[in-house]
This record gives sequence, C-alpha cells and structure tokens, in this order.
Amino acid sequence: MPPIGPGDRIDYRNISLLSRFISEQGKILSRRVTRSTLKQQRLITIAIKQARILSLLPFLNTNDTKWKRPKSAPLIKKDTIKKNRKWVRNKSTPLIKKDKK
Repeated sequence: MPPIGPGDRIDYRNISLLSRFISEQGKILSRRVTRSTLKQQRLITIAIKQARILSLLPFLNTNDTKWKRPKSAPLIKKDTIKKNRKWVRNKSTPLIKKDKK
C-alpha cells in the first residue's frame, strides 16, 4: 500500500500526512524508506520545510531522551582536565614530561 493515497494532498497544513515522513529524530525520511515517487518526495520535502518555518512542525524532536545530556551529569571544567594529563605543553618548550611527586 503506498503511503500517499490518491485523495491525499501534499500541503504544509496537512500535518498528519507530513508527520508520517519524518523520523523520530526529526529528519525527513528518504524515498527508499517511504516508497514515494520522485515528484512526491520533492513536494513532501518542500511542504515539511514550509511547515517547519511556520512552526507547524519542529526542526528537531526534543522528546527523545537519547540525545539529551542528563541534568544530573556534571560538566567537566578545563582545569580538571589539565591536572590529569601526563604530558603538559609549555609555551617556551614543545612537550615536557610532568614530574611525579
């Protein structure tokens, strides 16, 4: 069964139709995946981009927790990274080995 029926209009206002051609991450699915013709894919892409510009569709899917940084994870400061390095770059000499204490 083709994803677009004979009575379906490809329009930026038809959000239910356009949402079938967007992945979970918010990317536009390819022709191979959606089994649409070249002309249909072009119209779908233009309609999705218009809907995104008019804020009818999101550019990214922010509901996916896989791509978010957890709030409890601390950010690493640059000072802690420099202390844990074995080799330190000095401005006057290329690389010097850190003395172990």
